[in-house]
Amino acid sequence: MSEPADPSETQQVDDAPPRRREPVFNLPPVVLAVIGICVAVYLLQQYVLNEAQQMLLLYDGAFIPVLYTGQYGFDWFLFSRPFTYAFMHGGFAHIAINMVWLAAFGSPLANRLGTLWFALFFAVTGLASVALFWAMHPYGEAPLVGASGAISGMMGAAARFGFRTDRSAGKAAFAGPVLPIALVLRLRGVVIFLAVWMIINLATGLLGFAPGVEGQIAWEAHIGGFVAGFFGLRWFDRRWQAPEWENTDHRT
Repeated sequence: MSEPADPSETQQVDDAPPRRREPVFNLPPVVLAVIGICVAVYLLQQYVLNEAQQMLLLYDGAFIPVLYTGQYGFDWFLFSRPFTYAFMHGGFAHIAINMVWLAAFGSPLANRLGTLWFALFFAVTGLASVALFWAMHPYGEAPLVGASGAISGMMGAAARFGFRTDRSAGKAAFAGPVLPIALVLRLRGVVIFLAVWMIINLATGLLGFAPGVEGQIAWEAHIGGFVAGFFGLRWFDRRWQAPEWENTDHRT
């Protein structure tokens, strides 16, 4: 037999704030924008352009190292290719894998840095990726495409936070100060991640083992982006404040 509820309890239930519904795609707008551009370019390549137009887009949009050795003259796309290549992908598996990793690592980083600084981070780490790729293959003729270099930069940034995240504001964001490199390299979880990441990149790049992904994996570009994100994060993190171990008083 049930008993009538206490009026005070009923009042507490009525006064309770309604529960917020979490959005299905809880991604920052800038991350959604990058994903949207990549998907739009991929669909354009696959279903709108003919073969000749696809080749023209690939030549004008992808990064081709040999074009930067000075042997083929000048064209204005030399300035844009180191950035536009990141929005092009070589197949469905390629874009699908990259977009999943972009959502996973890009979202907490964008929530931490903000839209403008995240966009600059994406551009700079993508540029660092092609810089190392060009240094390793200055006469290479194969086009480089994909956002994985910049995404590797986001992984490097995540390591500098020790993969710490804060969800108190209703969205995940990397938390705490940017950790000193010496401290990062003493964190077991981070070291294991870095080791596994490096092994996978070298294995897939040198052995060419990447199920469902056409073409060679540009491990050099991945490392270039990762290094730029790992060492350059502090230039983009406006919220960074010197931790206690850097605020010691050196007065005598």
